[in-house]
Amino acid sequence: MSTIDSSRESISKVDSSDIHASLRQSRLNFPPTYIIVGVYRLVTTKSLYVPIWDKCRHGVQRGVIVAAIWTGLTFNIQRAFVKLFLVNSPRVTGLSHDTLFGYKLPFTVTTYATILFISSQIHAIIFFFLSKNIRIARDRAWDETVKSRGKGPEFWQPYVEEWQNPPAVEIGGRTWEKWVGNWLQRYIVQRVILLPLNFYPGLGLLAAAYFKGITTSRYLHKPYFAAKKMTQQQVAVFMEERKYYYRAFGFAAALVESLPIIGLLFSVSNRIGAAMWAHDLEKIQHMHASGELKPLQPRIITLPGSETELAEIRPKVAQGSKLGGRVSGSHHSTTTSMSGSWEDINSDKSL
Repeated sequence: MSTIDSSRESISKVDSSDIHASLRQSRLNFPPTYIIVGVYRLVTTKSLYVPIWDKCRHGVQRGVIVAAIWTGLTFNIQRAFVKLFLVNSPRVTGLSHDTLFGYKLPFTVTTYATILFISSQIHAIIFFFLSKNIRIARDRAWDETVKSRGKGPEFWQPYVEEWQNPPAVEIGGRTWEKWVGNWLQRYIVQRVILLPLNFYPGLGLLAAAYFKGITTSRYLHKPYFAAKKMTQQQVAVFMEERKYYYRAFGFAAALVESLPIIGLLFSVSNRIGAAMWAHDLEKIQHMHASGELKPLQPRIITLPGSETELAEIRPKVAQGSKLGGRVSGSHHSTTTSMSGSWEDINSDKSL
């Protein structure tokens, strides 16, 4: 019986290991999942939420009290404003008194629009009382996350190029700021030109998140680039090589941070998720530095009269190595470019 029991236990451990490896691979291949991981770790890891809450507690309390008073005093006034200038102009806003684009709502459209206005004001009031401390809390979230992984400053090694033929980049990247202009013009685009979209449920948030995607992801990984002492050129190349991953991660991060009120929580948890992703990216850098992973080869396809170079092929990492396995064949899908592994998110340390 003991032999049978031990065999069952061994099989169970193998199956569990395979499941965890598969889940880790999926998370790494879709970086927006780090947003979820950041929230999970923030609300379940005492070493993270205790110092962060201690720093923000008093600001949140003061902000909530002032916001409640402001809402009570101005709700009816703002509702009257919405009814007068917005709902009475359905051709401009697409809204009417009784329906939203033809759909019945459980409350009036006037109330819906008023709630949108006031929720953004409540967000601004709470942020006003938190502005200094929440910046400290965000930095603390990154530092505590890195510490919880058991890594010191020596873990962040100098940048290693992962592609055989790095992409040509422009310093500053091809982001929307390039053609929109300075910060004032960007503010006008976000706050004025995109304002009508805010009356369409979710559309304004999606549009703003799209514009802020790359800049948000670059901002969230700024501590990572600083820890590696990367130059602007190296940062530009590194992000260009992972541009779709950074766009997806930045879009998701900007979207949840744009949510009224709860976005303040996400602005902290996103630092945790970004630190977790940086930790795994650094593991891949280590594998390239040690020679365990070779520079990624370009793919050349021949068309009539020309040759076209596609993005480098990313090797698939299977089970067994530090990142979840040894490198297998070099001709695999690019969806494995973030291949690797991290330990179960409940664990505080990694190899």
